[in-house]
Amino acid sequence: MQPLRTFLFSPADHARRVEKVFSVGADAVILDLEDAVAAARKPAARGLALAALQRPRHCLGYVRVNAMETEFCFGDLQAIVHPGLDGIVLPKVESAAGLLAVDWVVEQLERERGLPRRGIDIMPIIETARGIADLDQILRAGSRIRRVSFGAGDFTLDVNMVWSRAESELAHARSKVAVSSRAAGLEAPIDTVWADLEDQEALEASAVTVLGMGFQGKLCIHPKQIPVVNRVFTPNEAEIAFAERVVAAFAKAEAEGSAAFQLDGKFIDYPPVYRAQRMLKTVAAIRERERRQQPA
Repeated sequence: MQPLRTFLFSPADHARRVEKVFSVGADAVILDLEDAVAAARKPAARGLALAALQRPRHCLGYVRVNAMETEFCFGDLQAIVHPGLDGIVLPKVESAAGLLAVDWVVEQLERERGLPRRGIDIMPIIETARGIADLDQILRAGSRIRRVSFGAGDFTLDVNMVWSRAESELAHARSKVAVSSRAAGLEAPIDTVWADLEDQEALEASAVTVLGMGFQGKLCIHPKQIPVVNRVFTPNEAEIAFAERVVAAFAKAEAEGSAAFQLDGKFIDYPPVYRAQRMLKTVAAIRERERRQQPA
């Protein structure tokens, strides 16, 4: 498994940012061809994104293409599906048919260019009312997707919501994304960006909320958000120590013929044990990534 706590956006046509973005500690970088790039610059930005993905790096490299209904999407896909690309972020997905169409195009390009079949990830962003309403059909369409992300900016615009600091208005959509992802057998989803760069406290609160709702990470728009989000989605030492004790105590209890016991006043049976085991796998994956990122 790979820890995917943070996906950091960077404009694909901003050379100085792109040069640094792969070394700021994100688990994945998204070079953006959509909202962050002016229409006149989009064709040129494709080549810049592809060139950036050829450089040495320790994190995953994605490209956000333009939505499939736009004049740019097909050209984006043709330009970026090459060795070095780990995944495509597909915005404003509203139907299974749309997702499958993009999946088919990418598969043809993989075949034409000698790339592994379905080796390139596609991560849809669900960011409209229609996308939320048709989410189960989208996730069960039989595409290559492993996880989805939620985009609150366009979603709140679409449904005329006010995106508040507390984000209580997002609870229904977030719950739908998390539950539908699990029902479809996908990984835990990735949550929306936090737009106020100066409000680190609210960013942390947002991350804590979605961690509790079943998300595995957040989209980020600035490097200074990375340490905050990574910290929230990384179990702390006390949590790790308790998980290790749960797993060890359960092994002992099970060997003695019991499947339920108390530990520090908490009732332990199979669900807490499975949660502890999952946490320890996540911690091991995070530590391995951090080890690889250390200078040689």
